[in-house]
Amino acid sequence: MDTPSERFDLLLVGTGQATATLIAGLPDDTRIAVVEGGAVGGTCVNTGCTPTKALVASARVAQLARRGEGYGVATGEVDVDFATAMARMNEIRHGSRDGLARYLAEKANVMLVRGWARFVGPKTVRVGERTIQAQRVVLNVGARAVEPPIPGLGEVPWLDNARLLELDRLPEHLVVIGASYVALELGQVFRRFGARVTAIEAAPRVLGREDEDVAAAVREILEREGIRFEVGAGVARVTAAGDGVAVHLESGRQIVGSHLLVATGRQSNADRLDPELAGVATDDRGYVTVDDHTRTSADGVYAVGDVNGRGAFTHTSVHDAQVLLAQLRREGAVPPAEAPTPHTLGERDTIYALYTDPPLGRVGLGETQAAAGHRVLKAVKPMRTISRAQEMGETQGFVKVLVDADSDRFLGAAVLGVHGDEVIGLFALAMSAGLTTEAFRRVVLPHPTVGELMPWVLDALAPID
Repeated sequence: MDTPSERFDLLLVGTGQATATLIAGLPDDTRIAVVEGGAVGGTCVNTGCTPTKALVASARVAQLARRGEGYGVATGEVDVDFATAMARMNEIRHGSRDGLARYLAEKANVMLVRGWARFVGPKTVRVGERTIQAQRVVLNVGARAVEPPIPGLGEVPWLDNARLLELDRLPEHLVVIGASYVALELGQVFRRFGARVTAIEAAPRVLGREDEDVAAAVREILEREGIRFEVGAGVARVTAAGDGVAVHLESGRQIVGSHLLVATGRQSNADRLDPELAGVATDDRGYVTVDDHTRTSADGVYAVGDVNGRGAFTHTSVHDAQVLLAQLRREGAVPPAEAPTPHTLGERDTIYALYTDPPLGRVGLGETQAAAGHRVLKAVKPMRTISRAQEMGETQGFVKVLVDADSDRFLGAAVLGVHGDEVIGLFALAMSAGLTTEAFRRVVLPHPTVGELMPWVLDALAPID
């Protein structure tokens, strides 16, 4: 005999970073079921931002210690205690996870159901022996690392970004298949911890989504730290090699490492939901199709976060939740609010950071995209010409700004250098506010900072080559 369905006003499948934002914006009398089969908090808290940036911080301290003599500080030989660095990372990520779990437990109108959900009909899921229905369903199940079809991969002990964080000893030689964001961040961390690192990329260059000058500069920075790159190098197969793994290239060469990290992209977790049983459409990559207000093809079903393919970051997930709350206000499910209506998904500017050291902050269009539809002006300023960077001894990288010659408004910017992940916010704000470069130049910023030079970067604006 089937178990009777449990009925709620809202069903949230997944506990990624959009979940808390949604719950906080809903009336306290909204009956909410939250289903989670994995660790509370989703990718960011458990295997993404929180743990990896904790490791980035430990790796940066190690690197600064090695450079101490240049600042007049004698540090002696630097020894990284890998176990302590990992323990620090775990304390931080577990604290974030447990904090969210407590928040959910303390909400009287929220029921947390542990288990994996699958649709069994419109707005209806099965979780173990339980059947849950809701007037509205929000999918927030994220994405996972791709397992590429490399011959032999299933026969060797390879790592993805999640399993790498469970290591109890430092790799002697970490071989990374892939040379994009996750690969480069983690590659630099483990190189600074003392491992040899080789990154293999089938494409002709690293960071294929970035402008060529940006990608080349990031590669040069990492090569100076001892990371070895093999670009334009397809992988034919992998095999066991003693206690390690051998990566056989299509050229006939092989690279043997103690550990293998595969970082070749992400894929949607929507396939684990049986979305077709609820009338939820997915695209050819497996991501849930949504409109600019997070609505799926099924009435009353929405998708936020990485699973909708409209962003792959915590900040876009949180913004998705804000957009959804605005939509629920329009539908009458949430009382009107005095807060301004957020941009829709299609209106927001792309913004993100690569957390190598120094970091790369990016907003808006790159050169190729900008040139396709605009008359573009470009300005570039090396970090070595910025006083604050000189004082900190952090002169690697540059700032690049793209401007529409006709409207005098910003099209995009890249800040590769110290505090680049923070400084990029100045350009994001200018773009969101529709500021012209003339207005941006009038902003007075404190000295000495990296940010204060951003208006002065515009002095070098010239037509793009």
